[in-house]
Amino acid sequence: MGSHPEDSMRRLLLLFIVSSASLATVAAPAFAHAHLQSATPPANSTLRESPPAIEVTFTESLEPRFSTLTLEDAAGRPVATPPARVAEDNPRKLVLALPSLGAGRYTVIWRVTSIDTHRTEGRFSFTIAGG
Repeated sequence: MGSHPEDSMRRLLLLFIVSSASLATVAAPAFAHAHLQSATPPANSTLRESPPAIEVTFTESLEPRFSTLTLEDAAGRPVATPPARVAEDNPRKLVLALPSLGAGRYTVIWRVTSIDTHRTEGRFSFTIAGG
């Protein structure tokens, strides 16, 4: 009742296939994109007064040199702001300091590149009701 050479070869081949599949799973890079996770002010919100800044957090760390956050007024004109920056305490958050904004609807436009070099972009709006 010895084992046959064919059975040993099958076992060895099966072991090789399982090992190779396991290694491929472990070695495969995680290709992720930075998607919008949260925003302050929140998308589609109505505020009573101008916020001091816009903070947008993403699902992945950002590449600061290739990530932007801009603001447009209701007519689609750019609002003058300093450049957005990645927060020092959170590499997934972009911060855009704002001047005092008047009543109206504003659109936030984000274009980001995650540290794995994938680009994503999007937009959302908020309204300042004024007093």
